[in-house]
Amino acid sequence: MTAPPPVASPRNYRLLAAAAVVTGLGASGALIASAFAVLEAGGSAGDVGLVAAARTIPLVVFLLIGGAIADRLPRHRVMVAANVLNCVSQAIFAILVINGTAQLWQMALLSALGGTGQAFFAPAAEGMLLSSVTGDQAGKAFALFRLGVNGANIGGAALGGALVAAIGPGWVLAVDAAAFAVAGALRTFLDVSHIPEREPGPGMLRDLRDGWREVISRPWLWSIVVQFAVVNAVVAAAESVYGPLVARDSLGGAAPWGYALAAFGAGTVGGALLMTRYKPKRILLAGILSVFPLALPSAALALPLQPMPLAAVMFVSGLSVEMFAVTWMMALHQEIPEEKLSRVASYDMLGSLAGIPLATALAGPAMGVLGIDGALWGCSALIVLLTAAVLFIPEVRTLTRREQVPVAAQPTVKAPRGGSGDGTASASATG
Repeated sequence: MTAPPPVASPRNYRLLAAAAVVTGLGASGALIASAFAVLEAGGSAGDVGLVAAARTIPLVVFLLIGGAIADRLPRHRVMVAANVLNCVSQAIFAILVINGTAQLWQMALLSALGGTGQAFFAPAAEGMLLSSVTGDQAGKAFALFRLGVNGANIGGAALGGALVAAIGPGWVLAVDAAAFAVAGALRTFLDVSHIPEREPGPGMLRDLRDGWREVISRPWLWSIVVQFAVVNAVVAAAESVYGPLVARDSLGGAAPWGYALAAFGAGTVGGALLMTRYKPKRILLAGILSVFPLALPSAALALPLQPMPLAAVMFVSGLSVEMFAVTWMMALHQEIPEEKLSRVASYDMLGSLAGIPLATALAGPAMGVLGIDGALWGCSALIVLLTAAVLFIPEVRTLTRREQVPVAAQPTVKAPRGGSGDGTASASATG
């Protein structure tokens, strides 16, 4: 007997993967370009942080609304509309930078528009991907998808840095705008005719409450979202605040830290490759056990380890992130009804992102009280304790991978003509 195909629509899956790789290449370079654009305009390090925060704030504010809209409207249309907004905002950003007329408030405003687009895109994208995959090969399909995206992010960051130095940040932002245009064009060809029609709901607030009930009714779901609200926050504090400080004071400068981050990226690629073959029976148990190694980088910085051992630890951490990410996607795909995927994804993403600004803001005061070593050991301890606590949830230990998606995860209501589902996204609990 041959195994069932890993995707419900191979054509959609290929389009989604291609579009995600294109935007990954552009967006990774654009993150570097936007920072240098601020600096070249005479901005300070604080101004760079302000422009970055301008993108994050609307992303957090509009995520839940984006999830509700993606479950009411055809998801591919929401994705394309978000791509258009991102394309236009990045194109204007690029023109201002190339002309040398960009002002701080303009860059912050355009970054905010980009974050708004991402808030609507991300839940629709996750719902699209999760509903595009079927059968017991779903894990392999998710892993291959993430392999392409992770590779694009690594290559885009390296290429973006080189291009910023060679041609300037404005042109790299222009490339990102073009990438959004290409990705949006690809997503217009998605076929959603196989998705059942969905009748209009009673209202946005009701949709948000339904999504909340879907999350809170599953202890395994809300407990892991809470876990990663803290895990992501302390990892972000360690990597963005403490890591550069340790590298400067104990490792010889920025280069060793750059190598460590590159090793983490390589680990994510290795993890995705591993998950194309590894098919755990107890998917959440395997995923949560793989979270424990995320405590290692903070401990390695606290010691501190020398550059080569530190890079090895970061590689293991990246590999572990991917193991969790794929098993998490498998659990959502298997257990969440199709018509609620985007709303659940939006609550998941909100939990993953909301604590990061607070953690990075408190990283300095925590270091003042505990010292940098104490703060780093505290990060490791929080990750270990929260991960161990989640293992006390019975469903986390017992949720079993099934070859066929159960009835509970199939559409239970109708969706608007033209469809409401297919796929693109990442496991948002990992950030």
